Amino acid sequence: MTTPEPAPDRLAFEHRVLPQRVLFGSGSAAEHLRAELGRQGALRPMVVVTSSSAGTARRLLDGVEVAVWFDEVVQHVPVGTAEKARAVAQDHGVDLVVSVGGGSATGLAKAVALTTGLPVVAVPTTYSGSEATDVWGLTQEGRKTTGSDERVLPRAVVYDAELTVSMPVGLSVASGLNAMAHCVDSLWGPTANPVATGLAVEGARLLGAGLPLVVADPGGLRGRELTLAGAYLAAVAFAGAGSGLHHKICHVLGGRFDLPHARTHAVVLPHVLAFNAPAAPEAVLRLAGALGADDAVGGLDALYGDLDAPRSLRELGLREEDLPEATDLVLEQAPPSNPRPVDRENLRDLLRGAWAGEPMVAGTRSSAGTRSS
Repeated sequence: MTTPEPAPDRLAFEHRVLPQRVLFGSGSAAEHLRAELGRQGALRPMVVVTSSSAGTARRLLDGVEVAVWFDEVVQHVPVGTAEKARAVAQDHGVDLVVSVGGGSATGLAKAVALTTGLPVVAVPTTYSGSEATDVWGLTQEGRKTTGSDERVLPRAVVYDAELTVSMPVGLSVASGLNAMAHCVDSLWGPTANPVATGLAVEGARLLGAGLPLVVADPGGLRGRELTLAGAYLAAVAFAGAGSGLHHKICHVLGGRFDLPHARTHAVVLPHVLAFNAPAAPEAVLRLAGALGADDAVGGLDALYGDLDAPRSLRELGLREEDLPEATDLVLEQAPPSNPRPVDRENLRDLLRGAWAGEPMVAGTRSSAGTRSS
């Protein structure tokens, strides 16, 4: 029996609530992590850690018997790296995976869980948000493949703003704007719904408030806490709404051209927002309010100016001659649900604008407006 279509004036949607425990508190990571390992009954944990977070991980787990440390973390999670990590986990009789680091560490832990079913406890040190979703991604031969599977969702996430203080300001900005991209994409993702939109709008508000504080006082915790909380809400919204045009573009640019993950998201975001804004006025109005602006595109542009955010794919290493191939690859994946139809010409213009770092207003490339105070 088919489900009848709702009447035009009726509200109908589906939203999944993911089963996950979140432990949030500055200075509490070691206590929370140890308690969670006990709660999960972990006797032989494997720790997946980025090189920059290795010292933090060993401090958090001082005195805990770890079955194996795995630090061969690579961005975009190459299939070969995932296969090696899975084999190491099996060889050491691992019963749980702990990830400590940014999205690459979390992504590798998820890749292990995808085929082994091992539970994951994530301790993020950036604002990537991967830890709060059931989305996995693997790269092979220049193609990034993504999917969703509840096996990869970390059972618990330990958030501690103190762990983000060592992240340089530039990387903090890019990582926070990656989280902002989760908010924006959630406004019109394939399964966008009122729950995801509410989370996305509040996430954007927290990120818009927190990131300028991080820039002004990199060692302070208030901005870091607001940004970390915003990144979590952004990720939960994204998990509910699904991957929209922005993420399809960035997956192509990262997988095929190996561009840096967070900074690529930061550069592309204003262009996708400006592209879609005329076709999604209600969603964009709510985003503008979250940013304290009369106009979302101009408000985001002003925030980028405050943060000295990255603006150009050219500066990230993408060559002009790569644009036609990028256009073709993105066009293959452009979601039909995007509020504005995507064709080769307008997608080419969007990518060229992002490559050149041209300022945007809704629907066109031009000088952007400013946020209200």
